[in-house]
Order: sequence, then C-alpha cells, then structure tokens
Amino acid sequence: MALIDKIDKTRLPIHVAIIMDGNGRWAKSRQLNRSAGHVEGVNTVRRITEIASEIGIKHLTLYTFSTENWNRPKEEVDALMHLIVTAIERETPDLIKNNVRLSMIGNVTRMPQEAYDRLCQCINDTSHCNGLNLCLALSYSARWEIVNACKNIAKKVKNGTLSPDEIDDNTISSHLNTSDMPDPDLLIRTGGDMRISNFLLWQIAYSEICVVDTFWPDYSKDDFCNAIIQFQSRERRYGLTSEQINQ
Repeated sequence: MALIDKIDKTRLPIHVAIIMDGNGRWAKSRQLNRSAGHVEGVNTVRRITEIASEIGIKHLTLYTFSTENWNRPKEEVDALMHLIVTAIERETPDLIKNNVRLSMIGNVTRMPQEAYDRLCQCINDTSHCNGLNLCLALSYSARWEIVNACKNIAKKVKNGTLSPDEIDDNTISSHLNTSDMPDPDLLIRTGGDMRISNFLLWQIAYSEICVVDTFWPDYSKDDFCNAIIQFQSRERRYGLTSEQINQ
C-alpha cells in the first residue's frame, strides 16, 4: 500500500508549516556551491506542494527567507532572490492548473522592488484558485511580526478605537500576517536542527512538531506522507488530560 493511502483523509492537518533547512549542507556534502543546494531545494518545493495539494492540505507555509538571511553574503542573497522569483514565475502556470493559490507573509518592504512586483503578479495570477494556499514566508521574522502587531494595536488604543481591556489572544492573532489562516497543526523541520529559528512563534503554540535529519533537497513525498501519518498518531490535548479528551 502506498503511504498516501495510509493517511486518514478525515483527520488531516489543516495547516502545515515547514522550516526548509539543509540546502547549504546538502551542497557541501557533495562538494557543490551552496547555490546548487538552493536550486535543488526549489525542486523539493514543487513536489511537496504537489503532494500537499493531492492529500487535501488547505494551507502550506514555507519558511523561504528569514530577516536574518539578509545578513548572508550579498552574492548569496542576490542569487536567492533571483532564484525564488524566477522559480515562482516558472511554476505559476502549474499552480493555476492545480488550483493552488500563492500568498506571501513577512517584512516585504525590505525586498528589492522588482522582485516584490514580480511576486505580486504571481500572487494576483493565482488569486482565483481555491485549493491549497501556498504561503511563502519571505523576509520573515516572528519577533518582527509580533512587534509590528503590538505597534498596530497600540495605535488603535491611542486613537480610542480599542480599549486595553479588550485586548486578548484573538486581538494579537488578528493583527499578525497570518490573520487569514488557522494556526499550523503541524510544523516540520528538515535538516535535523532542534530549534524554531524565529518562525511563527505565536502561531505554533500548540502545533505538533516533526524534525527529520533529511536535508530539504532530499525531502520526498513519502517523507511528507510519513509526517502526516505521524501527526495522526498523536493525541492533541491542548493542556487537558487524555481522559478529558476521550470524554
């Protein structure tokens, strides 16, 4: 039986988020330039988007470029930006064919204007699709996102449209970049590192976490299916006891 057939389609995670790590180490292990790892990583994005759509996942958020990545050598940053934009433009016809809608979160004001405009065109071209939402976290930092949300909430308090007593979890969530998506049910990290790396810190409070040693360029459709199967084997208690959940 194929792994995809072992997945219970009635208990799917609605939102899967992935920290795509290991491109550089994959390339280094093969005596290749780091850029070769990023190029191969794009192929992985394609196949994981395909299997997520096939399974029936509604939201797939990929940690594509962090604010910390701006500190990498300029040559690598420029190559990454070019690769991301070119790859998305190339894949847009297939995204439309497969009813996948593209979206973007992050501090995009830091992006080169041309790259931003080209990505916005791809987002607009897929805006009519209502299948999988493929969300790219670009120039993204969870701390920046939370600080930005606090600033916007503070402005509302200052101008009298929001009372401090009205601020709760939902207030914060509604001011985050992900306000139009449910929180991730499952967070996957490739590459083996046991850290969150400033990714969706607020949203993953109760996400199930799956870390695999496999570098992102080698991450397969079967790996993704295994993560979904593992997710379905876990009991999500949200602070309650097993007995309370069973009741």
